[in-house]
Formats: sequence, C-alpha cells, structure tokens
Amino acid sequence: MSDRKRRRFSPDEKVKILKLHLLEHKPISDICDQFGIQPTLFYNWQKQFFENAAAAFQPKNESTATQDRLIAGLREKLQRKNEVLAELMEEHVQLKKELGDL
Repeated sequence: MSDRKRRRFSPDEKVKILKLHLLEHKPISDICDQFGIQPTLFYNWQKQFFENAAAAFQPKNESTATQDRLIAGLREKLQRKNEVLAELMEEHVQLKKELGDL
C-alpha cells in the first residue's frame, strides 16, 4: 500500500492548474510533477472543463429563474405572516389593556 495521501483539489485549484498549460503553455508533464497528479487526471479535468465551458456563456438558466420566483414568493409569504403576527400581537396587547392585565 502507498503512504501517499489522496489530495483533493478545489474547483479553483483545478482551473489554476489547467491555466498553467492552456495559457502559459507549461508542459503537462511539468505540471503533473509539480502538483503530484497523474496525466490522466489532468486530461480528465481538461475534458470536464471544456464539456462545461458553454455554461459560462449561457444566459441565466430556467432553474435559476424558477428559484428566483420561488424565493420572491416565499419572501411575500413571510411578509404577510409578519403582518398578521403584528396585527395579532396588537390585538392581544389591546385586549390585555381592556382586561386590566397591563
């Protein structure tokens, strides 16, 4: 068994590593040695990067718009709840005053 610990790279770290090759034209073998990764892992990251690159140019997607509508609806519902609670508390205080509890 190997004593090497498996290292997890964050998405930002993966992009940084890919940039070294794509923008700075550093050889993949040097990058892999520097970060202790296998070339196949580098190529997998590169493949994922290009497969998902179109998402960076997509307009706001439908699911985000749906989430925005849901959030707006929940905010309105929360506002109505707060208004009802305030009204009930006001009635409660008024009732206590009439009964002489306050």
